[in-house]
Amino acid sequence: MNAADQKRLLREMTFFRRFEERAFEAYMEHKIGGFLHLYIGQEAVATGVLEMARRGHDYVITGYRDHVHAMKAGAPPREVMAELYGKETGSSRGRGGSMHIFDPNAKFMGGYALVGEPFPLAAGLALACKYKKTDQIAICFLGDGANNQGTFHETMNMASLWKLPVLFVCENNLYAIGTRIDRSTAVTDQYKRVCGYNIPSSQHDGQDIEIVMDSAKKAVDHVRSGKGPYFIEYLTYRLRGHSMSDKTAAYRTKEEEQQWQRRDPLKVYADKLKKAKVLTDDDIKEMEREIHEEIENEVIKFAENSPAPRVEELNKYVLDDNPDPRWIGPLQNTYQ
Repeated sequence: MNAADQKRLLREMTFFRRFEERAFEAYMEHKIGGFLHLYIGQEAVATGVLEMARRGHDYVITGYRDHVHAMKAGAPPREVMAELYGKETGSSRGRGGSMHIFDPNAKFMGGYALVGEPFPLAAGLALACKYKKTDQIAICFLGDGANNQGTFHETMNMASLWKLPVLFVCENNLYAIGTRIDRSTAVTDQYKRVCGYNIPSSQHDGQDIEIVMDSAKKAVDHVRSGKGPYFIEYLTYRLRGHSMSDKTAAYRTKEEEQQWQRRDPLKVYADKLKKAKVLTDDDIKEMEREIHEEIENEVIKFAENSPAPRVEELNKYVLDDNPDPRWIGPLQNTYQ
């Protein structure tokens, strides 16, 4: 990569971090309600993997910790924030909230609240790609806690049998809500769990975006070449609690948290770029200032000034004879 790309990637990760921190503040101000699962600490995974995909071409699907994946896939940040605010201008018209960001124009086919739900949906998207005979692929992000669901094993078996063009990306942050992985899972190295389905797999550091991109490129190239599915595991860590109702993360030790804070993906990459003389501390301060202004003046203002859904339209978009016009074309193109 050239210096411009390196600066852009650090800016993207920093923007995603500040976006989520600002969402945290809005939640504490009671401007955002319902559930809110933050991605803080894991930014290198979604940013690095989707950097290797084809934006607006490949399908992306994930679980409920979905804001960053949606934005990196191409969903406008102000529409994502408006959705968190429950506004009509949100990516799901304010009807879905944090766990249900959805933008088919960006080929982001949703975040899903049910643990394990994205697996079979990703296989379905990949099957559609195969039927259409395109070079598109489906990318399914998942957490380590979801891998104990029956849908995981069923989907891995089908994806392998049918050689589906799907990349499974496991973001192993060591905890399923408050349960550490070694207390719930017999095989803690998640990439080993797909060997019984004859799916190639690998495990990598998820805190270094350059490592993420290098490994993701190999996996994406494998899937796009028609060789079938690939499973890739990234070791990462959420620096906040599971959700806004988990503010203390009392199930983790302070020593463990401090260890992972030293490997904050933003710090890891910023230190690399400073050492390579791509950026200086002053450059990073200026980047932070620009990001702050963008989030406040373009993202937050848009969300706060947007109208709420009308009570009279409570049932709108529920039935298939009353769809959102923004979705008709993209969805038809997916399955036809």
